[in-house]
Amino acid sequence: MRRVVITGAGAVSALGNNWSDVQTALAAGKNKVQRFDVWDKIEGLNTRLGAPVEFTTPSHYPRKKLRSMGRVSIMAVNATERALAEAGLEGNPCLTNGDAGVSYGSCIGTPGDVPALTRVVTDNTTIDLTASTYLRTMTHTATVNIGLFFNMTGRIIPTASACTSGSQGIGYAYEAIKHGLQKVMIAGGAEEFHVTPVAVFDTLFATSTRNHEPSLTPRPFDAERDGLVIGEGACSLILEEYQHARDRGATILGEIVGYGTNSDGTHVTEPSAETMTRAMQLALGDADIGPEQIGYVNAHGTATAKGDIAESRATAAALGEGKPISSLKSYIGHTLGACGALEAWMSLEMMRSQWFAPTINLDRVDPECAALDYIQHAGRALDCEYVMSNNFAFGGVNTSLIIKRFSS
Repeated sequence: MRRVVITGAGAVSALGNNWSDVQTALAAGKNKVQRFDVWDKIEGLNTRLGAPVEFTTPSHYPRKKLRSMGRVSIMAVNATERALAEAGLEGNPCLTNGDAGVSYGSCIGTPGDVPALTRVVTDNTTIDLTASTYLRTMTHTATVNIGLFFNMTGRIIPTASACTSGSQGIGYAYEAIKHGLQKVMIAGGAEEFHVTPVAVFDTLFATSTRNHEPSLTPRPFDAERDGLVIGEGACSLILEEYQHARDRGATILGEIVGYGTNSDGTHVTEPSAETMTRAMQLALGDADIGPEQIGYVNAHGTATAKGDIAESRATAAALGEGKPISSLKSYIGHTLGACGALEAWMSLEMMRSQWFAPTINLDRVDPECAALDYIQHAGRALDCEYVMSNNFAFGGVNTSLIIKRFSS
């Protein structure tokens, strides 16, 4: 089995696009949630909250390549471009000779192009359809557009598994390198902000309705939490076989050492603490370490009523009580297909800086949640060798990633 290291990372996030800016924003302890008055006209919608990203398409992107790309693909490509630059792989032959692949996820493509498809049925017309409509709306649009933009010829692994799309993207990339199938993988996830996924969660009574207090929500694990807030973003990690990275003199940021994924097999939207626990145990087994070696857990932490309780109890069952834990969704909302990648990257960087962000808006831990060491009110200095990043999705999909501080 081959070692899998991280040699580059790139992001598009509401907190910033590099770790220096993100860490500064985390230390400030303020979220990026805002109210959308324009949604007042949408009948039946309860929430008015979201956490979008300030992003514009880079001017150097060729118009021809942009034809098949919606916002989600453009953000994914931009995050990848940043990651490749940090890894020193821009123009490297491995990108085009089949040694490198893409494993990337998102929940859906670009929702704004969907009405052109639905008009075929609702209005009996194809007037809004173009040759690129499907290419922008397909669930694997971000994955394939990364490959096309950088002329890659390795394997393509699209992961469209709702909130675990990004973490599965990393997990399957890790496995592809670990088992000798690729030398380099671009891994991660992306999601663009749109009112339609907001409406989906709102219909399930899962969204926060603190519409006049956007700075006070979401509130993961808090007794007064009232639901999630949808965000957006993209994050790409460059995973590389250890010897390949060493041979070219790459700077190594960290190492992926464990991955566990499974499914509940019981209900589409009801979380199962039992299988969440098992996913974490699978990751521990893959990493060949004990639960006591995990120094910090980055929680999925959506601020939903049942989700936070199930996740906290699963974490305690897998790792023991008193484990340090926090949720970054309190800052940037739930970025859906991007969350697993953004949160894994930020967990890596927090481990490297030995400073871990608290869950903001966590004033009083719900007594129904397990007895973990919830980092709240202020950041925490921690020196640890392993961090775990967990994500859980509708459909009963569970993931757990373990990242190790690099040592040669």
